[in-house]
Amino acid sequence: MTDVLWTPSTDRVEQTEIAQWCSELGLETYADLHTWSIADPARFWEAVWERYGLIGDREGAVLESEDRFRSNRFFPDSRLSVAENLLRGSTVDEPSAHTAISFSNEDGAHSSLSLAELRARVSVLQQAMRRAGVGAGDVVAAWLPNLPDTMAIFLAANSIGATFSSSSPDFGTNGVVDRFGQIAPKLLFATDEYLYAQKRHDTTARLAEIRDRLPSLSATIHVPYLNGDVALDGVTSMAAFTANIEAESPTFERLPFDHPVFVLFSSGTTGAPKAIVHRAGGVLLKLVSEHRVHCDIRPGDRVFYFTTAGWMMWNWLVVVLAADATVVLYDGSPFHPDADVVFDLVDRESVTLLGISAKYVDALNKAGRRPVETHDLKSVRTICSTGSTLVHESFRYLYEHVKSDVHVASMSGGTDLCGCLVAGDATAPVIAGEIQAPAIGLGIEVFDDSGTPLGAGEQGELVCTTPFPSMPLRFVGDTGDVRYDGSYFDRFAGAWHQGDFAEWAPGGGMVISGRSDATLNPGGVRIGTAEIYRQVEQLDEIEESLVIGQRWDDDTRVVLFVRMADGVTLDDDVRTRIRAAVREGASPRHVPAKILDVADIPRTRSGKISELAVRDVVHGKAVKNTEALANPEALEHYKNRPELGSSLSN
Repeated sequence: MTDVLWTPSTDRVEQTEIAQWCSELGLETYADLHTWSIADPARFWEAVWERYGLIGDREGAVLESEDRFRSNRFFPDSRLSVAENLLRGSTVDEPSAHTAISFSNEDGAHSSLSLAELRARVSVLQQAMRRAGVGAGDVVAAWLPNLPDTMAIFLAANSIGATFSSSSPDFGTNGVVDRFGQIAPKLLFATDEYLYAQKRHDTTARLAEIRDRLPSLSATIHVPYLNGDVALDGVTSMAAFTANIEAESPTFERLPFDHPVFVLFSSGTTGAPKAIVHRAGGVLLKLVSEHRVHCDIRPGDRVFYFTTAGWMMWNWLVVVLAADATVVLYDGSPFHPDADVVFDLVDRESVTLLGISAKYVDALNKAGRRPVETHDLKSVRTICSTGSTLVHESFRYLYEHVKSDVHVASMSGGTDLCGCLVAGDATAPVIAGEIQAPAIGLGIEVFDDSGTPLGAGEQGELVCTTPFPSMPLRFVGDTGDVRYDGSYFDRFAGAWHQGDFAEWAPGGGMVISGRSDATLNPGGVRIGTAEIYRQVEQLDEIEESLVIGQRWDDDTRVVLFVRMADGVTLDDDVRTRIRAAVREGASPRHVPAKILDVADIPRTRSGKISELAVRDVVHGKAVKNTEALANPEALEHYKNRPELGSSLSN
């Protein structure tokens, strides 16, 4: 039986982009629109360009198709500038009533930039970058908080054809060098201090070491933030970098559709992070279609996604400017000065789209927060969630305790495509535990191990069978595209393999059960970790949990680690309750063989539980990239646990 939590009114449906597009094409539902979008990829992506008025030089074919799926190229003879498309609509000489960026931090600071003011700031920065010798083909890096200046630096770099990459200041020295060292930036923008959880964190010592370990740098520029302009040895102040430059109308280099726009980095712990190079035109088209169709973002909207500059959702958020919407930024912890901070911001800023992570929703629920009783939230039309699986109970929490008349759009995709494979549909009912629909323009299937499409209720591998423009251009340092092909295309001929374990729901939605490489195989039967988390984390005694498969007696056994709620001890009674909940809510196959308590759960810097790192530790393997973890010290809790015996001898 499906658990329908929200059904849009007729008036609401008629206002959506989906309904308008369907009306123009003589279609009835999003499913019809999606079928139309994948029938002819060239026709569809050309329609996206035209419908949303993208600026550029449209020439030649839309799709240059080859036998190999991954070699297909969109708009091979066309040229554009992402920055030009994001900054359209105003000039530096005319005041603009439209706010481009509204910024707050946990200290209570607030500022905003009109579109005209943002263009002026970009103009000054692009002139300064050119004066510093930066041009097309160079790389500009930012080790910065989630600031308006971080966005302006990206826009300035892109406007002159440079490639941009960013990392948040909570990354340690090795984490930054592991990333930026692969891409040889010419300029590095950084600040001296950042704020998180009511603490100020000095970065000057790390910055000095990072500079020394990045020989490609011609200059490091200090971006003033908490302390204003400060003098740092070997670092150029922003005032000096932009000295004697007056704002004027910015210029834009229109470069090939596949010109590199961003380098994003994988967050895994199994080795050095992959440096993923993204195509300018591909990211622009993918995210414009996603924002307008799946997130129902409209001109004049105010869009907030809680993110840092080190997560791909920051890149996702920047492109919201193309919808003539305001980007709302926040720097700091979502629980400081208290757990109301995000909802205070939503009311203060009249946010229309609230973007959060599934883990944040879980934390609010565990903390007993009830924003529906304390906040107005009348401006919010859409709540988006990503980062991990949004389980049934979290869906219900959002509708019962946050807002009842809202579209909850769970999304899943990733850094690899800088976007979503499955996403929301504001014209259809929201069903607990399901992502509503395949992304527009992407032919999504679930395959078994032989590459045969599966029907509803059958778990397998999430794939895409149609080319899409935001497939990465390449990985840095990947001779012959060996790692690239191995990541996406070697598993199934003619399909993009995402690496998620998924199944279709009866009504056409999708349920994702976790990463394929983290699935469990007790008795040779594959099961997803999300099915266990859902049952365990409903229990009041459990704060959070992590599950792995451990090699044992020529098989795999399920091992569950739990972090207990304050004042609660893991005893036999609690273990019995956990096993009963998993058996009844999932199946006997899901029941853990071992349940152990831990003081901390390791997470990547984007907030994802790091099951693979724990699995390696339990099996006596070294974790190759602890810099990918926000709390690498947590791994110590999993080493040499006598309750687990010796995995190496089994």
